[in-house]
Amino acid sequence: MDLFFQKLILQSFIVLNFACYSCVSAANLEATIKFCSTCHGEDGNSVAPNIPKLAGRDPNYIARELNYFSSGKRKSDIMAPVISNVDASQFKELGQYFGKQKSSSDKITDIKAADSGKKIYLDGDEGKGLPACAGCHEPSGAGSSRFPRLAGQHKEYLVRELNKFKTDFHTQESARLMRETAKRMTEAEINDVSEYLSGL
Repeated sequence: MDLFFQKLILQSFIVLNFACYSCVSAANLEATIKFCSTCHGEDGNSVAPNIPKLAGRDPNYIARELNYFSSGKRKSDIMAPVISNVDASQFKELGQYFGKQKSSSDKITDIKAADSGKKIYLDGDEGKGLPACAGCHEPSGAGSSRFPRLAGQHKEYLVRELNKFKTDFHTQESARLMRETAKRMTEAEINDVSEYLSGL
């Protein structure tokens, strides 16, 4: 199925699903969590490889990104049509809910790629000016309030996001460092780092 129609179907499903839940109460946190769980999973571990896991991410980071989606600072074809229907006063509580969930890890399918990705993640490449990812995202991949948790994240999602940084899709000031970093990474390096992180 064409990617455009996949997105259209997903967006329609999300909006209709939210309309159902919002009938309960516009400010009902439980209803909003169920709405978010449609894509991200009730425990914050999404099943779809192109939908990010929220489990274990820093609550303040989640709330900040939701505010970015709401203000338009962060772009997303999927989040854009639905974030306006979420009560902004719930962003902090949503961050706390998903942040306290336990993140799961995916199964590594290419051990050689993961080993290569581990070296890049922990050490970078001084020769090409590529910083170690661990410097911001922590050696464990746990992240912080400023930088997202990457450990256990879906490989497909990580590859897609790194390529978005590489092509300047993310234009907000907070993404400046990632844009510069991603542009110094080859396609193989992006694949390898993503393979490694998915299994943490």
